[in-house]
Amino acid sequence: MSRLRPIVEIADQLGVDADKLVPYGSDKAKVDLSMLERPRMRKQPAKLVLVSAMTPTPAGEGKTTTSIGLGQAFTRLGESVCLALREPSLGPCMGMKGGGTGGGRSQLVPSDAINLHFTGDFHAITSAHNLLAAMVDNQLHFDNPAKLDVRRVAWPRVLDMNDRALRSVVAGLGGVGQGIPRQTGFDITPASEIMAILCLSENAEDLRERLKRIIVGETSKGELVRAEQIGAVGAMLALLKDAIHPNLVQSMEGTPAFVHGGPFANIAHGCNSVVATRMAMHLADWTITEAGFGFDLGAEKFFDIKCQSAGLAPSLVVLVATVRALKMHGGVTLSELGADDPAAVERGLPNLEKHLESVGHFGVRAVVALNRFETDHPDEIAVVRARCEALGVPFAESRHFAEGGEGALELARTVIEHTPSAPPVLKPIYRWNEPMEQKLLSVAQKIYGAERVEYLKPAATALKRLEAQGFGGLPVCIAKTPKSLSDDVQRVGRPEGFAITVRDLLVNAGAGFVVALTGELLRMPGLPRRPQAEQIDLVDGEIVGLR
Repeated sequence: MSRLRPIVEIADQLGVDADKLVPYGSDKAKVDLSMLERPRMRKQPAKLVLVSAMTPTPAGEGKTTTSIGLGQAFTRLGESVCLALREPSLGPCMGMKGGGTGGGRSQLVPSDAINLHFTGDFHAITSAHNLLAAMVDNQLHFDNPAKLDVRRVAWPRVLDMNDRALRSVVAGLGGVGQGIPRQTGFDITPASEIMAILCLSENAEDLRERLKRIIVGETSKGELVRAEQIGAVGAMLALLKDAIHPNLVQSMEGTPAFVHGGPFANIAHGCNSVVATRMAMHLADWTITEAGFGFDLGAEKFFDIKCQSAGLAPSLVVLVATVRALKMHGGVTLSELGADDPAAVERGLPNLEKHLESVGHFGVRAVVALNRFETDHPDEIAVVRARCEALGVPFAESRHFAEGGEGALELARTVIEHTPSAPPVLKPIYRWNEPMEQKLLSVAQKIYGAERVEYLKPAATALKRLEAQGFGGLPVCIAKTPKSLSDDVQRVGRPEGFAITVRDLLVNAGAGFVVALTGELLRMPGLPRRPQAEQIDLVDGEIVGLR
Protein backbone atom coordinates (compact mmCIF):
# COMPACT_ATOMS: atom_id res chain seq x y z
CA MET A 1 0.00 0.00 0.00
CA SER A 2 1.29 3.44 -0.95
CA ARG A 3 1.61 6.23 1.57
CA LEU A 4 -1.12 8.86 1.78
CA ARG A 5 0.11 11.51 -0.59
CA PRO A 6 -0.53 15.26 -0.22
CA ILE A 7 -3.62 16.18 -2.19
CA VAL A 8 -1.62 18.73 -4.17
CA GLU A 9 0.37 15.81 -5.63
CA ILE A 10 -2.82 14.01 -6.63
CA ALA A 11 -4.09 17.20 -8.25
CA ASP A 12 -0.81 17.66 -10.09
CA GLN A 13 -1.06 14.05 -11.31
CA LEU A 14 -4.34 15.01 -12.99
CA GLY A 15 -2.97 18.28 -14.29
CA VAL A 16 -5.15 20.45 -12.05
CA ASP A 17 -3.88 24.01 -11.94
CA ALA A 18 -2.85 25.17 -8.46
CA ASP A 19 -5.17 28.18 -8.61
CA LYS A 20 -8.12 25.84 -9.21
CA LEU A 21 -7.49 23.82 -6.04
CA VAL A 22 -9.11 24.66 -2.69
CA PRO A 23 -7.45 22.39 -0.09
CA TYR A 24 -9.35 21.14 2.97
CA GLY A 25 -6.31 20.19 4.98
CA SER A 26 -3.50 18.26 3.33
CA ASP A 27 -5.49 15.22 2.16
CA LYS A 28 -8.65 16.52 0.43
CA ALA A 29 -9.60 19.48 -1.72
CA LYS A 30 -12.26 20.98 -3.89
CA VAL A 31 -11.55 21.65 -7.56
CA ASP A 32 -13.10 24.79 -8.98
CA LEU A 33 -15.63 24.15 -11.74
CA SER A 34 -13.82 26.59 -14.00
CA MET A 35 -11.22 23.84 -14.48
CA LEU A 36 -13.68 22.36 -16.97
CA GLU A 37 -13.21 25.44 -19.17
CA ARG A 38 -9.54 24.64 -19.70
CA PRO A 39 -8.92 22.61 -22.89
CA ARG A 40 -8.66 18.88 -22.30
CA MET A 41 -4.99 17.90 -22.18
CA ARG A 42 -5.41 14.16 -22.85
CA LYS A 43 -4.79 12.92 -26.40
CA GLN A 44 -7.56 10.32 -26.58
CA PRO A 45 -11.27 10.68 -25.75
CA ALA A 46 -12.21 9.63 -22.23
CA LYS A 47 -13.92 6.29 -21.65
CA LEU A 48 -16.62 6.10 -19.00
CA VAL A 49 -17.11 2.78 -17.18
CA LEU A 50 -20.17 2.26 -14.98
CA VAL A 51 -19.99 -0.20 -12.07
CA SER A 52 -23.34 -1.68 -11.06
CA ALA A 53 -24.49 -4.95 -9.47
CA MET A 54 -27.02 -7.73 -9.26
CA THR A 55 -29.76 -7.44 -6.61
CA PRO A 56 -27.76 -7.19 -3.37
CA THR A 57 -27.94 -8.80 0.03
CA PRO A 58 -28.59 -6.37 2.92
CA ALA A 59 -24.81 -5.96 3.33
CA GLY A 60 -24.28 -4.87 -0.28
CA GLU A 61 -22.11 -6.64 -2.84
CA GLY A 62 -19.18 -4.23 -2.97
CA LYS A 63 -19.76 -1.87 -5.91
CA THR A 64 -17.76 0.92 -4.29
CA THR A 65 -14.98 -1.44 -3.23
CA THR A 66 -14.91 -2.94 -6.73
CA SER A 67 -14.83 0.52 -8.33
CA ILE A 68 -11.87 1.54 -6.17
CA GLY A 69 -10.05 -1.77 -6.67
CA LEU A 70 -10.57 -1.52 -10.43
CA GLY A 71 -9.24 2.03 -10.44
CA GLN A 72 -6.17 0.95 -8.49
CA ALA A 73 -5.59 -1.88 -10.97
CA PHE A 74 -5.76 0.62 -13.86
CA THR A 75 -3.16 2.72 -12.06
CA ARG A 76 -0.90 -0.34 -11.70
CA LEU A 77 -1.24 -0.96 -15.44
CA GLY A 78 -0.05 2.57 -16.14
CA GLU A 79 -3.41 3.84 -17.35
CA SER A 80 -4.65 7.39 -16.81
CA VAL A 81 -7.69 6.86 -14.56
CA CYS A 82 -9.90 8.82 -12.18
CA LEU A 83 -12.78 7.62 -10.02
CA ALA A 84 -16.10 9.50 -9.76
CA LEU A 85 -18.07 8.25 -6.75
CA ARG A 86 -20.83 9.32 -4.36
CA GLU A 87 -20.38 10.80 -0.92
CA PRO A 88 -21.48 8.62 2.02
CA SER A 89 -24.46 9.58 4.17
CA LEU A 90 -24.23 9.73 7.95
CA GLY A 91 -27.47 7.73 8.20
CA PRO A 92 -26.07 4.40 6.99
CA CYS A 93 -22.71 5.12 8.64
CA MET A 94 -24.44 5.23 12.01
CA GLY A 95 -27.04 2.63 11.06
CA MET A 96 -26.68 -0.78 9.47
CA LYS A 97 -24.45 -0.63 6.38
CA GLY A 98 -21.57 1.39 7.79
CA GLY A 99 -19.39 3.74 5.76
CA GLY A 100 -19.31 4.18 2.01
CA THR A 101 -15.61 4.46 1.17
CA GLY A 102 -14.89 0.88 0.11
CA GLY A 103 -13.24 -1.75 2.24
CA GLY A 104 -10.14 -3.83 2.89
CA ARG A 105 -7.28 -2.69 0.66
CA SER A 106 -9.59 -0.88 -1.75
CA GLN A 107 -10.68 2.20 0.17
CA LEU A 108 -10.79 5.93 -0.28
CA VAL A 109 -8.76 7.96 2.18
CA PRO A 110 -9.06 9.70 4.56
CA SER A 111 -11.99 7.33 5.08
CA ASP A 112 -13.09 8.66 8.50
CA ALA A 113 -13.32 12.22 7.23
CA ILE A 114 -15.14 11.22 4.03
CA ASN A 115 -17.66 9.11 5.97
CA LEU A 116 -18.38 11.80 8.53
CA HIS A 117 -18.34 15.54 7.78
CA PHE A 118 -15.96 15.56 4.76
CA THR A 119 -16.02 19.03 3.18
CA GLY A 120 -19.47 19.90 4.49
CA ASP A 121 -21.48 19.29 1.30
CA PHE A 122 -24.24 17.32 3.04
CA HIS A 123 -24.50 19.96 5.76
CA ALA A 124 -24.81 22.68 3.12
CA ILE A 125 -27.56 20.77 1.31
CA THR A 126 -29.39 20.13 4.59
CA SER A 127 -29.12 23.82 5.50
CA ALA A 128 -30.32 25.04 2.11
CA HIS A 129 -33.26 22.64 2.17
CA ASN A 130 -34.29 23.57 5.70
CA LEU A 131 -33.86 27.29 5.03
CA LEU A 132 -36.53 26.99 2.35
CA ALA A 133 -38.76 25.05 4.78
CA ALA A 134 -38.27 27.73 7.46
CA MET A 135 -39.09 30.51 5.01
CA VAL A 136 -42.24 28.69 3.90
CA ASP A 137 -43.42 28.48 7.51
CA ASN A 138 -42.39 32.08 8.06
CA GLN A 139 -44.64 33.21 5.22
CA LEU A 140 -47.50 31.20 6.64
CA HIS A 141 -46.95 32.85 10.03
CA PHE A 142 -47.09 36.38 8.64
CA ASP A 143 -49.14 37.66 5.69
CA ASN A 144 -48.61 34.68 3.32
CA PRO A 145 -48.03 36.75 0.14
CA ALA A 146 -47.71 33.59 -1.99
CA LYS A 147 -51.21 32.51 -0.84
CA LEU A 148 -49.95 29.05 0.13
CA ASP A 149 -52.66 26.70 1.33
CA VAL A 150 -51.37 25.32 4.66
CA ARG A 151 -52.96 21.97 3.75
CA ARG A 152 -51.01 21.79 0.50
CA VAL A 153 -47.47 22.56 1.60
CA ALA A 154 -45.29 19.92 -0.06
CA TRP A 155 -41.80 20.80 1.22
CA PRO A 156 -40.68 18.70 4.22
CA ARG A 157 -37.52 19.16 6.24
CA VAL A 158 -34.45 16.92 6.00
CA LEU A 159 -31.81 15.50 8.31
CA ASP A 160 -28.81 13.35 7.38
CA MET A 161 -29.59 10.69 9.97
CA ASN A 162 -31.79 7.62 10.18
CA ASP A 163 -34.57 8.75 12.54
CA ARG A 164 -37.97 7.08 12.21
CA ALA A 165 -39.48 9.35 14.88
CA LEU A 166 -39.30 12.29 12.46
CA ARG A 167 -41.14 10.70 9.52
CA SER A 168 -44.41 12.36 10.48
CA VAL A 169 -44.53 15.31 12.88
CA VAL A 170 -46.74 18.28 13.74
CA ALA A 171 -44.94 21.61 13.53
CA GLY A 172 -46.00 24.98 14.89
CA LEU A 173 -47.38 23.86 18.25
CA GLY A 174 -47.11 26.07 21.32
CA GLY A 175 -49.39 29.00 20.69
CA VAL A 176 -49.92 31.98 18.42
CA GLY A 177 -46.27 33.04 18.40
CA GLN A 178 -44.92 29.63 17.38
CA GLY A 179 -46.15 29.45 13.78
CA ILE A 180 -49.09 27.76 12.07
CA PRO A 181 -49.72 24.20 13.31
CA ARG A 182 -49.56 21.71 10.47
CA GLN A 183 -48.59 18.12 9.79
CA THR A 184 -45.24 17.68 8.09
CA GLY A 185 -42.20 15.43 8.36
CA PHE A 186 -38.53 14.81 7.64
CA ASP A 187 -36.78 12.98 4.80
CA ILE A 188 -33.16 11.90 4.97
CA THR A 189 -30.83 14.37 3.24
CA PRO A 190 -29.94 12.02 0.33
CA ALA A 191 -33.66 12.11 -0.57
CA SER A 192 -33.74 15.92 -0.68
CA GLU A 193 -34.58 17.40 -4.04
CA ILE A 194 -31.71 19.81 -3.48
CA MET A 195 -29.34 16.84 -3.38
CA ALA A 196 -30.67 15.75 -6.77
CA ILE A 197 -30.50 19.32 -8.06
CA LEU A 198 -26.87 19.73 -7.00
CA CYS A 199 -25.95 16.42 -8.64
CA LEU A 200 -27.66 17.21 -11.96
CA SER A 201 -26.66 20.89 -12.25
CA GLU A 202 -24.21 21.84 -14.98
CA ASN A 203 -22.87 24.93 -13.21
CA ALA A 204 -23.78 27.60 -10.66
CA GLU A 205 -26.24 29.35 -12.99
CA ASP A 206 -28.00 26.09 -13.78
CA LEU A 207 -28.13 25.42 -10.04
CA ARG A 208 -29.84 28.78 -9.54
CA GLU A 209 -32.45 28.11 -12.23
CA ARG A 210 -33.22 24.67 -10.83
CA LEU A 211 -33.62 26.06 -7.30
CA LYS A 212 -36.10 28.60 -8.64
CA ARG A 213 -38.29 25.82 -10.08
CA ILE A 214 -38.69 23.90 -6.79
CA ILE A 215 -42.38 23.45 -5.95
CA VAL A 216 -43.08 24.06 -2.26
CA GLY A 217 -46.87 23.71 -2.40
CA GLU A 218 -50.08 25.02 -3.91
CA THR A 219 -52.63 27.74 -3.31
CA SER A 220 -56.22 26.90 -2.43
CA LYS A 221 -56.98 27.20 -6.15
CA GLY A 222 -54.33 24.61 -7.06
CA GLU A 223 -51.80 27.09 -8.41
CA LEU A 224 -48.17 26.02 -7.91
CA VAL A 225 -45.96 27.96 -5.52
CA ARG A 226 -42.22 27.79 -6.18
CA ALA A 227 -39.09 28.59 -4.20
CA GLU A 228 -38.56 31.75 -6.27
CA GLN A 229 -41.83 33.16 -4.91
CA ILE A 230 -40.70 32.48 -1.33
CA GLY A 231 -37.60 34.65 -1.85
CA ALA A 232 -35.23 31.88 -0.75
CA VAL A 233 -33.19 31.15 -3.86
CA GLY A 234 -30.35 33.64 -3.38
CA ALA A 235 -29.66 32.56 0.19
CA MET A 236 -29.91 28.87 -0.75
CA LEU A 237 -27.39 29.44 -3.52
CA ALA A 238 -25.08 31.20 -1.05
CA LEU A 239 -25.24 28.16 1.25
CA LEU A 240 -24.36 25.92 -1.71
CA LYS A 241 -21.55 28.16 -2.99
CA ASP A 242 -18.76 25.71 -2.10
CA ALA A 243 -20.80 22.52 -2.27
CA ILE A 244 -21.18 22.66 -6.06
CA HIS A 245 -17.42 22.19 -6.60
CA PRO A 246 -16.37 18.50 -6.67
CA ASN A 247 -14.16 17.02 -3.96
CA LEU A 248 -10.81 15.41 -4.82
CA VAL A 249 -9.36 12.62 -2.67
CA GLN A 250 -7.38 9.44 -3.38
CA SER A 251 -7.51 5.71 -2.86
CA MET A 252 -5.16 3.82 -0.54
CA GLU A 253 -2.86 3.31 -3.53
CA GLY A 254 -2.97 6.91 -4.73
CA THR A 255 -5.60 6.65 -7.48
CA PRO A 256 -7.39 10.02 -7.85
CA ALA A 257 -11.08 10.12 -6.97
CA PHE A 258 -13.77 12.77 -7.21
CA VAL A 259 -16.34 12.13 -4.45
CA HIS A 260 -19.31 14.42 -4.84
CA GLY A 261 -23.03 14.23 -4.14
CA GLY A 262 -24.89 11.33 -2.60
CA PRO A 263 -28.52 10.68 -3.55
CA PHE A 264 -29.72 7.18 -2.61
CA ALA A 265 -30.80 5.04 -5.55
CA ASN A 266 -33.79 3.49 -3.80
CA ILE A 267 -35.40 6.88 -3.03
CA ALA A 268 -33.61 9.20 -5.48
CA HIS A 269 -31.51 8.86 -8.67
CA GLY A 270 -28.47 7.25 -7.06
CA CYS A 271 -25.54 8.82 -8.93
CA ASN A 272 -22.69 11.17 -8.10
CA SER A 273 -22.73 14.68 -9.56
CA VAL A 274 -22.60 15.42 -13.26
CA VAL A 275 -19.82 17.96 -12.70
CA ALA A 276 -17.64 15.40 -10.86
CA THR A 277 -18.10 12.84 -13.63
CA ARG A 278 -17.28 15.43 -16.26
CA MET A 279 -14.27 16.63 -14.30
CA ALA A 280 -12.90 13.09 -14.06
CA MET A 281 -13.45 12.55 -17.80
CA HIS A 282 -11.85 15.92 -18.55
CA LEU A 283 -8.68 15.05 -16.67
CA ALA A 284 -8.14 11.32 -17.32
CA ASP A 285 -8.44 8.74 -20.10
CA TRP A 286 -10.59 6.39 -18.01
CA THR A 287 -13.35 7.35 -15.60
CA ILE A 288 -14.84 4.69 -13.33
CA THR A 289 -18.14 5.59 -11.72
CA GLU A 290 -20.94 3.72 -9.94
CA ALA A 291 -24.68 3.88 -9.37
CA GLY A 292 -26.38 2.78 -6.17
CA PHE A 293 -27.84 -0.64 -5.32
CA GLY A 294 -28.65 -3.08 -8.16
CA PHE A 295 -28.81 -2.30 -11.86
CA ASP A 296 -32.59 -1.97 -11.65
CA LEU A 297 -32.27 1.11 -9.44
CA GLY A 298 -29.15 3.26 -9.74
CA ALA A 299 -28.00 2.14 -13.17
CA GLU A 300 -31.42 2.53 -14.83
CA LYS A 301 -31.57 6.09 -13.48
CA PHE A 302 -27.95 6.68 -14.47
CA PHE A 303 -28.85 5.94 -18.09
CA ASP A 304 -32.39 7.33 -18.30
CA ILE A 305 -31.93 10.45 -16.16
CA LYS A 306 -28.27 11.40 -15.69
CA CYS A 307 -26.90 10.38 -19.09
CA GLN A 308 -29.82 11.81 -21.04
CA SER A 309 -29.77 15.03 -19.01
CA ALA A 310 -26.00 15.56 -19.26
CA GLY A 311 -25.27 13.96 -22.63
CA LEU A 312 -22.98 11.29 -21.16
CA ALA A 313 -22.25 8.03 -22.96
CA PRO A 314 -20.77 5.12 -20.97
CA SER A 315 -18.58 2.69 -22.87
CA LEU A 316 -19.01 -0.39 -20.65
CA VAL A 317 -20.85 -1.72 -17.60
CA VAL A 318 -19.12 -3.78 -14.92
CA LEU A 319 -21.80 -5.86 -13.21
CA VAL A 320 -20.71 -6.97 -9.74
CA ALA A 321 -21.86 -10.39 -8.54
CA THR A 322 -21.06 -12.34 -5.40
CA VAL A 323 -21.50 -15.97 -4.48
CA ARG A 324 -23.43 -14.96 -1.35
CA ALA A 325 -25.96 -12.91 -3.32
CA LEU A 326 -26.44 -15.72 -5.82
CA LYS A 327 -27.04 -18.15 -2.95
CA MET A 328 -29.58 -15.79 -1.40
CA HIS A 329 -31.44 -15.59 -4.68
CA GLY A 330 -31.18 -19.37 -4.86
CA GLY A 331 -33.18 -19.71 -1.66
CA VAL A 332 -30.44 -19.93 0.98
CA THR A 333 -31.02 -17.94 4.17
CA LEU A 334 -28.41 -15.39 5.19
CA SER A 335 -27.40 -17.53 8.18
CA GLU A 336 -26.56 -20.46 5.88
CA LEU A 337 -24.54 -18.62 3.25
CA GLY A 338 -21.15 -19.97 4.36
CA ALA A 339 -21.77 -23.57 3.32
CA ASP A 340 -20.46 -24.84 -0.03
CA ASP A 341 -23.57 -25.00 -2.22
CA PRO A 342 -23.04 -24.75 -5.99
CA ALA A 343 -26.64 -25.86 -6.58
CA ALA A 344 -27.89 -22.77 -4.75
CA VAL A 345 -25.57 -20.60 -6.85
CA GLU A 346 -27.08 -22.20 -9.96
CA ARG A 347 -30.61 -21.45 -8.74
CA GLY A 348 -29.66 -17.81 -8.10
CA LEU A 349 -28.20 -17.15 -11.54
CA PRO A 350 -31.52 -15.98 -13.12
CA ASN A 351 -31.25 -12.79 -11.06
CA LEU A 352 -27.83 -12.04 -12.55
CA GLU A 353 -29.10 -12.95 -16.00
CA LYS A 354 -31.99 -10.49 -15.72
CA HIS A 355 -29.60 -7.65 -14.92
CA LEU A 356 -27.42 -8.63 -17.87
CA GLU A 357 -30.50 -8.48 -20.09
CA SER A 358 -31.23 -5.02 -18.71
CA VAL A 359 -27.72 -3.84 -19.61
CA GLY A 360 -28.36 -5.08 -23.13
CA HIS A 361 -31.55 -3.01 -23.39
CA PHE A 362 -29.37 0.10 -23.28
CA GLY A 363 -27.09 -1.19 -26.04
CA VAL A 364 -24.01 -1.33 -23.81
CA ARG A 365 -21.61 -4.25 -23.31
CA ALA A 366 -21.24 -5.82 -19.85
CA VAL A 367 -18.44 -7.55 -17.96
CA VAL A 368 -19.29 -9.64 -14.89
CA ALA A 369 -16.96 -9.06 -11.94
CA LEU A 370 -17.13 -11.70 -9.24
CA ASN A 371 -16.24 -9.97 -5.98
CA ARG A 372 -14.31 -12.86 -4.40
CA PHE A 373 -14.78 -13.61 -0.69
CA GLU A 374 -12.56 -15.89 1.39
CA THR A 375 -15.54 -18.17 2.03
CA ASP A 376 -16.24 -18.73 -1.69
CA HIS A 377 -15.54 -22.24 -2.94
CA PRO A 378 -13.94 -22.92 -6.34
CA ASP A 379 -16.85 -25.11 -7.46
CA GLU A 380 -19.30 -22.27 -6.73
CA ILE A 381 -17.22 -19.81 -8.73
CA ALA A 382 -16.97 -22.32 -11.56
CA VAL A 383 -20.78 -22.31 -11.84
CA VAL A 384 -20.83 -18.55 -12.38
CA ARG A 385 -17.92 -18.60 -14.81
CA ALA A 386 -19.54 -21.37 -16.85
CA ARG A 387 -22.85 -19.52 -17.11
CA CYS A 388 -21.14 -16.32 -18.22
CA GLU A 389 -19.19 -18.24 -20.85
CA ALA A 390 -22.42 -19.82 -22.08
CA LEU A 391 -24.00 -16.37 -22.34
CA GLY A 392 -20.96 -14.94 -24.10
CA VAL A 393 -20.38 -12.42 -21.30
CA PRO A 394 -16.78 -11.67 -20.23
CA PHE A 395 -16.09 -12.80 -16.65
CA ALA A 396 -13.34 -12.00 -14.17
CA GLU A 397 -12.70 -12.82 -10.53
CA SER A 398 -11.49 -9.95 -8.40
CA ARG A 399 -9.73 -10.07 -5.01
CA HIS A 400 -9.44 -6.32 -4.58
CA PHE A 401 -10.73 -6.34 -0.99
CA ALA A 402 -7.84 -8.53 0.20
CA GLU A 403 -5.18 -7.57 -2.34
CA GLY A 404 -5.99 -4.04 -3.52
CA GLY A 405 -5.20 -3.14 -7.12
CA GLU A 406 -3.08 -6.26 -7.55
CA GLY A 407 -6.16 -8.40 -6.92
CA ALA A 408 -8.18 -6.58 -9.60
CA LEU A 409 -5.67 -6.83 -12.45
CA GLU A 410 -7.59 -9.63 -14.18
CA LEU A 411 -10.74 -7.52 -14.04
CA ALA A 412 -8.94 -4.42 -15.31
CA ARG A 413 -7.44 -6.28 -18.25
CA THR A 414 -10.85 -7.74 -19.08
CA VAL A 415 -12.44 -4.29 -18.98
CA ILE A 416 -9.74 -2.82 -21.22
CA GLU A 417 -10.02 -5.70 -23.69
CA HIS A 418 -13.80 -5.43 -24.06
CA THR A 419 -14.28 -1.66 -23.98
CA PRO A 420 -15.03 -0.41 -27.51
CA SER A 421 -12.87 2.34 -28.95
CA ALA A 422 -15.93 4.61 -29.18
CA PRO A 423 -18.90 4.58 -26.82
CA PRO A 424 -22.02 2.87 -28.20
CA VAL A 425 -25.12 4.84 -29.10
CA LEU A 426 -27.20 4.88 -25.93
CA LYS A 427 -30.65 3.29 -26.25
CA PRO A 428 -32.85 4.71 -23.48
CA ILE A 429 -35.63 2.57 -22.05
CA TYR A 430 -38.10 5.35 -22.85
CA ARG A 431 -38.30 8.75 -24.47
CA TRP A 432 -38.96 11.65 -22.14
CA ASN A 433 -41.86 12.86 -24.31
CA GLU A 434 -43.76 9.59 -23.94
CA PRO A 435 -46.81 9.53 -21.61
CA MET A 436 -45.86 9.05 -17.96
CA GLU A 437 -47.80 5.78 -17.74
CA GLN A 438 -45.82 4.39 -20.67
CA LYS A 439 -42.50 5.42 -19.13
CA LEU A 440 -43.36 3.67 -15.87
CA LEU A 441 -44.53 0.58 -17.74
CA SER A 442 -41.36 0.45 -19.84
CA VAL A 443 -39.10 0.48 -16.78
CA ALA A 444 -41.30 -2.00 -14.92
CA GLN A 445 -41.41 -4.48 -17.78
CA LYS A 446 -37.96 -4.14 -19.33
CA ILE A 447 -35.86 -3.60 -16.19
CA TYR A 448 -37.82 -5.21 -13.36
CA GLY A 449 -39.49 -7.96 -15.38
CA ALA A 450 -42.98 -6.96 -14.20
CA GLU A 451 -46.15 -7.77 -16.05
CA ARG A 452 -48.01 -4.53 -15.36
CA VAL A 453 -48.14 -1.34 -13.27
CA GLU A 454 -51.01 -0.67 -10.89
CA TYR A 455 -51.88 2.70 -9.38
CA LEU A 456 -53.41 3.33 -5.97
CA LYS A 457 -55.96 6.15 -5.86
CA PRO A 458 -53.51 8.89 -4.73
CA ALA A 459 -51.13 7.91 -7.55
CA ALA A 460 -53.89 7.89 -10.17
CA THR A 461 -55.00 11.35 -9.03
CA ALA A 462 -51.43 12.66 -9.00
CA LEU A 463 -50.83 11.24 -12.48
CA LYS A 464 -53.73 13.21 -13.95
CA ARG A 465 -52.70 16.34 -12.08
CA LEU A 466 -49.04 16.33 -13.14
CA GLU A 467 -49.98 15.71 -16.76
CA ALA A 468 -52.39 18.67 -16.61
CA GLN A 469 -49.69 20.84 -15.02
CA GLY A 470 -47.30 20.11 -17.89
CA PHE A 471 -44.89 17.76 -16.14
CA GLY A 472 -45.64 14.70 -18.25
CA GLY A 473 -42.46 15.22 -20.29
CA LEU A 474 -40.13 14.67 -17.33
CA PRO A 475 -38.26 11.40 -16.80
CA VAL A 476 -39.39 9.12 -13.99
CA CYS A 477 -37.35 8.27 -10.89
CA ILE A 478 -38.87 5.17 -9.32
CA ALA A 479 -38.46 4.78 -5.56
CA LYS A 480 -38.38 1.02 -4.95
CA THR A 481 -36.88 -1.52 -2.58
CA PRO A 482 -33.32 -2.57 -3.47
CA LYS A 483 -33.91 -6.06 -2.06
CA SER A 484 -35.91 -7.41 -4.98
CA LEU A 485 -36.50 -6.82 -8.67
CA SER A 486 -40.13 -6.40 -7.66
CA ASP A 487 -41.52 -3.97 -5.08
CA ASP A 488 -41.96 -6.84 -2.59
CA VAL A 489 -38.88 -7.41 -0.41
CA GLN A 490 -39.75 -11.10 -0.02
CA ARG A 491 -39.52 -11.92 -3.74
CA VAL A 492 -35.91 -12.84 -4.43
CA GLY A 493 -34.43 -14.37 -7.57
CA ARG A 494 -36.13 -13.41 -10.82
CA PRO A 495 -39.82 -12.86 -10.06
CA GLU A 496 -42.35 -13.23 -12.85
CA GLY A 497 -45.98 -12.31 -13.40
CA PHE A 498 -45.98 -9.55 -10.79
CA ALA A 499 -47.27 -5.98 -10.74
CA ILE A 500 -45.47 -2.85 -9.61
CA THR A 501 -47.80 -0.84 -7.39
CA VAL A 502 -47.37 2.94 -7.49
CA ARG A 503 -48.84 4.57 -4.39
CA ASP A 504 -48.04 8.21 -5.19
CA LEU A 505 -46.23 10.49 -7.64
CA LEU A 506 -44.23 13.57 -6.66
CA VAL A 507 -42.91 16.27 -9.01
CA ASN A 508 -39.30 17.37 -8.43
CA ALA A 509 -39.48 20.27 -10.85
CA GLY A 510 -36.06 21.64 -9.93
CA ALA A 511 -34.28 18.32 -10.33
CA GLY A 512 -36.29 17.68 -13.46
CA PHE A 513 -37.97 14.36 -12.79
CA VAL A 514 -41.10 12.77 -11.35
CA VAL A 515 -40.67 10.48 -8.33
CA ALA A 516 -42.89 7.38 -8.33
CA LEU A 517 -43.25 5.87 -4.85
CA THR A 518 -43.77 2.11 -4.82
CA GLY A 519 -44.31 -0.54 -2.17
CA GLU A 520 -43.67 0.41 1.44
CA LEU A 521 -40.44 2.30 0.79
CA LEU A 522 -39.75 5.15 3.22
CA ARG A 523 -37.83 8.36 2.51
CA MET A 524 -36.59 8.49 6.11
CA PRO A 525 -34.97 5.21 7.23
CA GLY A 526 -34.81 4.05 10.83
CA LEU A 527 -31.88 2.73 12.84
CA PRO A 528 -31.62 -1.06 13.38
CA ARG A 529 -31.94 -2.63 16.83
CA ARG A 530 -28.14 -2.48 17.25
CA PRO A 531 -26.94 0.48 15.19
CA GLN A 532 -23.36 0.76 14.05
CA ALA A 533 -23.16 3.97 16.09
CA GLU A 534 -22.85 1.81 19.23
CA GLN A 535 -19.43 0.64 18.01
CA ILE A 536 -18.01 4.06 17.14
CA ASP A 537 -15.82 5.93 19.58
CA LEU A 538 -12.99 8.42 19.83
CA VAL A 539 -9.91 6.85 21.47
CA ASP A 540 -6.74 8.90 21.95
CA GLY A 541 -7.87 11.26 19.22
CA GLU A 542 -8.55 8.46 16.69
CA ILE A 543 -11.99 7.40 15.47
CA VAL A 544 -12.57 3.66 15.97
CA GLY A 545 -15.44 1.34 15.05
CA LEU A 546 -16.43 3.14 11.84
CA ARG A 547 -16.56 0.48 9.16
